[in-house]
Amino acid sequence: MSNSSPASPAALLEVRNIAKQFPGVKALNQVSLTLNHGEVLAVIGENGAGKSTLMKILAGVQTPDSGSLIIDGKTVSISTVEEALDFGIALIHQELNLSENLDIAANIFLGREPNSWGIINRTQTYIESEKLLKRVGLNLAPQTLVGLLTVGQQQMVEIAKALSINARILIMDEPTSSLSLHESEALFAVIRELKSQGVSIIYISHRLGEVNELADRVVVLRDGENAGDLDRASISHDQMVQMMVGRNVSQFFPHSSRQTGEVILEVKNIRTPVNPTHKINFSLKKNEIVGISGLVGAGRTELMQVLFGIDAPRAGAIFVNGQEVKIHSPKDAIRAGMALVPEDRKLQGLILEMAVRENMSLASVSRDQKTLGIINLAQERNLTEEMISAMKIKTPNDRQIIQFLSGGNQQKVVLGKWLAMSPAVLLLDEPTRGVDVGAKEEIYHLMVELASKGMAILFVSSDLEEILGISDRVLVMHEGQLTGELSRKKMSEESIMQLATGQIREPVKT
Repeated sequence: MSNSSPASPAALLEVRNIAKQFPGVKALNQVSLTLNHGEVLAVIGENGAGKSTLMKILAGVQTPDSGSLIIDGKTVSISTVEEALDFGIALIHQELNLSENLDIAANIFLGREPNSWGIINRTQTYIESEKLLKRVGLNLAPQTLVGLLTVGQQQMVEIAKALSINARILIMDEPTSSLSLHESEALFAVIRELKSQGVSIIYISHRLGEVNELADRVVVLRDGENAGDLDRASISHDQMVQMMVGRNVSQFFPHSSRQTGEVILEVKNIRTPVNPTHKINFSLKKNEIVGISGLVGAGRTELMQVLFGIDAPRAGAIFVNGQEVKIHSPKDAIRAGMALVPEDRKLQGLILEMAVRENMSLASVSRDQKTLGIINLAQERNLTEEMISAMKIKTPNDRQIIQFLSGGNQQKVVLGKWLAMSPAVLLLDEPTRGVDVGAKEEIYHLMVELASKGMAILFVSSDLEEILGISDRVLVMHEGQLTGELSRKKMSEESIMQLATGQIREPVKT
């Protein structure tokens, strides 16, 4: 770590002409920005625009190939996370970075535990952790194992961990991607409080409503380069979208006049681990898109895992095309014509060290692409090339290692993997989590196209705008129970939240 070369004293942070390249991918090309004291600066762009790479450089996770970083008017060199922390820079990663085998308090203060003569003061650790958890609105004991938390709860622990460092520059990379409306509002309150205390915040989000609400300025990246800089008075949804994608997005949520068909999936008296005393009943029809809404921890993901055989149901029955199916494993679910795009694509949907081609063919290779145990490489390659084209996946070639693709393109690979199987029922758990505006639009249009061709789609989302925009019906969950079903005519943010918080209950049709 070194200090030299004075620069402009007005800005807290200056980024000058930063460049970074990975194998086959130019992530950043001469990117520059400034961050002022006590400012919320939003950095937006499509997947692959370079946002996360730039933030990792600022936080010492990665080093730039060229360019300079200037803090308090002096050029600095940051090559490790520890050096970034010394300069007061903390990053909340888009992908969670916690140890599931440790409790919340241990994760928050890992390596920085309060101690006396080398002996950790666990009582003080728990007291300080409890204060931080309250600041982010998380009502959990600090002794709780992180492995028992939902993705949304783990995200809040990440935020509490960053707050514990008292950073001067706090970088938030998609912090609300798995948060409920209430949790997001609590986060926004924390951001405003930190701003009033002089903390500068770099906020990355694909949710442009959040950006419009929070940001003092917006920097737009496109294809690894600067595409624009908007001050508070110039920030608008249309302007941000146009600068991000280089075109107008005319119809974000596609409209469809399709008619639903016969019942494809029927769930009778299923009980999940979240609430084993409550029976869940619902049905899903051909050509239909049904959303599942609820607060974080309501049991939505657990329901999807039961349907796909990851978790065993406590009771009840599942019917596909009128026939009862015994689903004890994902293999059983696949045989029944079901597919699941999981909430955490990196942990459950991909093998990051493998190429796009191998990941794309994982689900279908055992069924369609092997002869006498030998993989048909030509067939595998043809399938991958077809899906790359159909899904508009941005990759240099099908041999690209998938961990080097953006989150949105990784998600498209997961989708393509299952679409190659032509499932009758497609289960999507937070399908646009961490996905940019342009990719979201493509996923929404794909969902409508698949439903129009006869597929039945059941999807979980924490984004109410998404639920309202794409669902034919919505099922709402609260504490492991289905508290209601709303038709498209009856859907509203208010009606969904009343059911999601348990204020009211409506009958669910089966």
